[in-house]
Amino acid sequence: MQRRAVPAVLAAAALLLTAGCSSDDGAPPEKGSASSSAAAAPSSPSGKAEETPPAKGSVEVVRTVATGLASPWGLAPVGDGDLLVSSRDEATITRIDGKTGKKTELGEVPGVASEGEGGLLGIALSPDFASDHMIYAYFTSASDNRIVRMLYNERKPAGEQLGAPDTVFRGIPKGTIHNGGRIAFGPDRMLYAGTGESGDTGLSQDKKSLGGKILRMTPDGEPAPGNPFPGSPVYSYGHRNVQGLAWDREQRLFASEFGQNTWDELNAIAPGDNYGWPEAEGHEDEGGFHNPVAQWSTEDASPSGIAYAEGSVWMAGLRGERLWRVPLKGTEASAEPQAFLEEEYGRLRTVVAAGGDRLWLVTSNTDGRGDPKPEDDRVLELRVS
Repeated sequence: MQRRAVPAVLAAAALLLTAGCSSDDGAPPEKGSASSSAAAAPSSPSGKAEETPPAKGSVEVVRTVATGLASPWGLAPVGDGDLLVSSRDEATITRIDGKTGKKTELGEVPGVASEGEGGLLGIALSPDFASDHMIYAYFTSASDNRIVRMLYNERKPAGEQLGAPDTVFRGIPKGTIHNGGRIAFGPDRMLYAGTGESGDTGLSQDKKSLGGKILRMTPDGEPAPGNPFPGSPVYSYGHRNVQGLAWDREQRLFASEFGQNTWDELNAIAPGDNYGWPEAEGHEDEGGFHNPVAQWSTEDASPSGIAYAEGSVWMAGLRGERLWRVPLKGTEASAEPQAFLEEEYGRLRTVVAAGGDRLWLVTSNTDGRGDPKPEDDRVLELRVS
């Protein structure tokens, strides 16, 4: 599998950001060790020299922010230290007081059909949230996966603070598995969505299908200007089930995704590139596909959310029950991935940058596949290096 180089001019000119499934269904994995592909990293879009982080890092659990969450999936910092969290199975969005951990339910999102890996998944705040108060949500409905936005009015009583959902984007294939679900606004103020192939592997290589893709669209759900395929929201393809999206300080996009039985992946995303599924899983020297930055045995990862902090991508592991650190030099791993919190907090679903050397981390033990402890699920604050 050959890595296609990403021209720096393209990344800088269009903010088309460079570079993304282990099944969370418990399929028996083949043994393997963490590794990374090697190729020359593209130039920094800013033109500035990039510092390489230390080969080894650290993680300290500073505190438990909140406990008693039911099937948490998406997390969005509100900006004042508080957090919004979505419940996959209950289809609710809850606000967590960042100081006290007090939980206030905003309301239930109508139209959510929770089944298998589907339900209310990722959430994101509008780039203009301070003025428009819009919350975006990706969820599984009776017929598809879709993205909606809702007006948040905190002056209303608890449970009644979400306005009626306005459907921004629809028609993403749904299934009991591989629904994708992570959404995020990029540095270009465009909306990105990671989708899955819903168990139909043929969708990933079909550029006309929305399954097994990373999508890039305007906040209104239209194909974003500068997308690699004119008139299409498809940004990259050949994915199995994209679960995490994050940008580094140079505005390059990274994504995590489930492999099948052998390799999970962290990918650096280049517009228009093919990431190989189902013809390739993990690093492959044939076919001209885009190789992963790093790969893991499925029993060690089953990756979900990712975040960028302190020069590294941090990746939450579900089946692996650990947090992975991948130090970066450009779009390559500068050292072997390093695991933290192994089997200390169970399944880890979402990790979000909290500024500087801090991260928010969400556990996922009440989703039907974990072994919940009395206070699960919880949100943790981490200090990392």
